[in-house]
Amino acid sequence: QVQLVESGGGLVQPGGSLRLSCAASESIFNFNFMGWYRQAPGNERELVAQIGKGRNTYVANSVNGRFTISRDITENTMFLRMNSLKPEDTAVYYCSASKLRVYWGQGTQVTVSS
Repeated sequence: QVQLVESGGGLVQPGGSLRLSCAASESIFNFNFMGWYRQAPGNERELVAQIGKGRNTYVANSVNGRFTISRDITENTMFLRMNSLKPEDTAVYYCSASKLRVYWGQGTQVTVSS
């Protein structure tokens, strides 16, 4: 059973930065895609950023230029570097990984507030 564990969330002021981590229980090279989703209260879960096995990346327009997705295969970990955070970035952030099915982490809260 694949396990994904997120960390790095917290409370940050507008304009601040955070780095989220997603540690996988197996080699992340086994996954076709890994990604970060977020869900704010009352909203649907939305894709924030995604990275493919070939290191191709996608970043949503709403965070383009502020968020960067990356991975460390040796550590079996995926990252989301978030800069210039805005109050509208407040949400629970989920890590996902897909091969034959999609696996999810438990989520980590990110709150952007002064």
